[in-house]
Order: sequence, then structure tokens, then C-alpha cells
Amino acid sequence: MHVVTPDLIAFDEALQLRSGATLSAYHLAIETYGTLNSERSNAVLVCHALNASHHVAGISANGDDLGWWDNMVGPGKPVDTDRFFVIGVNNLGSCFGSTGPASINPDTGKPFGADFPLVTVEDWVDVQARLADRLGIARFACVIGGSLGGMQALAWSIAYPERVHACVAIASTAKLSAQNIAFNDVARQAILTDPDFHGGHYYEFGVVPQRGLRVARMIGHITYLSGDDMAEKFGRAKSAEVLQYGYGADFEIESYLRYQGEKFSRYFDANTYLLITKALDYFDPAAAFGGDLGAALLNTRARFLIISFTTDWRFAPLEGRAIVKALLDAKRRVTYAEIDAPHGHDAFLLDDEKYHASVRVYFHSLARELAL
Repeated sequence: MHVVTPDLIAFDEALQLRSGATLSAYHLAIETYGTLNSERSNAVLVCHALNASHHVAGISANGDDLGWWDNMVGPGKPVDTDRFFVIGVNNLGSCFGSTGPASINPDTGKPFGADFPLVTVEDWVDVQARLADRLGIARFACVIGGSLGGMQALAWSIAYPERVHACVAIASTAKLSAQNIAFNDVARQAILTDPDFHGGHYYEFGVVPQRGLRVARMIGHITYLSGDDMAEKFGRAKSAEVLQYGYGADFEIESYLRYQGEKFSRYFDANTYLLITKALDYFDPAAAFGGDLGAALLNTRARFLIISFTTDWRFAPLEGRAIVKALLDAKRRVTYAEIDAPHGHDAFLLDDEKYHASVRVYFHSLARELAL
């Protein structure tokens, strides 16, 4: 297994954010896989979802962390690093190496905390474009992502149409439903009302709002699984033979969710969770066009692959089909795959023969088209 060491790229040019705030300087954590060809035409940008990072594939430098999309990216895999040069970048505001709320604010000498400005999907794309400039990449062979990463891929095709040859959005949407916004707000409220949150400046108190993070993760995790998958894995199986008649974990699904929440609270930053879920809520490229997504996509130049999963009720196939219709209305070149998979929203991270075959075939056609 290939061991990957991240790079930290510093930017001194001020960044104006959509909120009106400005970051005077920042840095991005990235990892790369494969080799950039002499024409610099084989670069693929992987955009990550809520709780992922730049560590897309391989084993981390500390030797104990497998990349979150290692089943998708690598030599001979659907995104084949024998042909493509793949870049994973940690989003601004995250907690895995890029500048974020836990970073030191140069104006105060203390962690930014709640003073870190809100960021949007479009802000992330602008930062990624600066990274591409730094790396000498004028045009990506493909920008790809799942869930929130798919939103970034779509935003790339709109904001930088001449810089994207192909856009792949998996288990994604062009805007959150009211239900999704509601789930995000309940999760945020769990964090905001945790006594250890301290208005977002908990770093100074040496504490972490773990209770809020645990509940936020439990809420989120429920939405990532399908009802059928949850029933098959856990059903009504009990943690013990005898009911406790209390509020402990009587059922295995309760034990599982509590375990996931506890694990998450030990490695993820609460302020980052708040920032990223708000970025999810705000994303709506059609808003500037009177709600017409086809108009928003009219100036795109990329070819598109949109993938949905039948049991994903967080970003249902209806959302993927809406993107496809808008692309067809805009007379764009689009391929759509709706995968019958039982795993719900998390299917984009898992091994599925039909899903991986769709991505493999698409990237093979890209390689032929670009003569890679």
C-alpha cells in the first residue's frame, strides 16, 4: 500500500469571501497521486464531502489511516493514477490541515474560533482555482466529488467553464431541500447549545463540545444510511438478552450510533461542522437565475457524469435527474447513471460493481478523448 505525505501550500494573497469578509493569508493541505504529464492535461481534482479531507487514497504518513476514497482512486482503479494525476485538497475552514477555526488568527494570536468567517462552496472553488494556478494547471481533465464534493464539481463547471473538461457529481444535488436544511440545523443546535461550546471559543477553555458533536454525528449518520440497509444490519437486535428498562443502549442500532458519535467527537472540530453545514445550506447556483438551473448551467463547457443511488433519501435520484434535465435544457453533454444500491447516501464511498464500472468506463473515455 502506497504511503502518501501531504503538502502544505501557503497563500499570501488576500482572499475576499462571498460573506464580505477577507482572509489576509491562508494555507491548504493537499495530497497528490500519480504523475502530472508534460502537457499538464491529466489533472483530476477530487473535492471532499463534509467530514473528509485531502487524504483521498493510500496510507497516511502516520501509517494508520486509509484514504477515504481508496477504493476509487489509485493504480488500476476507476480513477486510474497510472493515467491521471489526482489532487486531493482540504477545504478552507476544515480541521485537517488547511486554515480553519482552530488555526491562529494573526490579528489576535489566538485560535480564530467563532471569528473564522463563513465560507461557501463558491469560495472553496475560488481557492482551488488559486491552487491550480500555483500548480501550473490551466485546465482540469476532470473535477469529481460525492455529496458536498459533487456540489463543488458543479460550481467549478459554472465558475470556471474553460478550466474543466469533465465534471462528475455523485450522490449530489444543486440545492438542499427544506428537510436537509432542517437536519443540518438540528445538528448545529446540538453543538451550539452544548455548555462546552463557549460561543465557539472553546479552545481557550481547553474543552471540546463533545456532547453536541456526538448528537450531530448521530443525526447525520441516520440520514446517510437507507432504511433497508439499517434494517438488514441491525433490525431490532438487542445489545443484551434482557431489556434494561432504562435509557441505555438496549438495541444494537443505538450502540452503533453512539459509537459513531463518540468516534466523531474525538477527531472533528465543532466550528468546522457548523461552517461546512452552512456552506451546504447556502449552495444554490440557480438562485441568481430566478431558480432556473438550466440558465445557471448555460455557459458551462464541460461534459458531465451524474450518478445517483436508488436508496439515497438524503440526495435522492430525483435531485440527480433534475441536474440532468437542466443540463439537457442547456444543451450540455451529459451521462446519467442511477445505481440500484442498498446503502443509501453512503453508497458513494462503498464498493459497488455497477457504480465503479460506471466511473471506470467514463474515465477510460476521458483518457481516450484527451489522448492520455
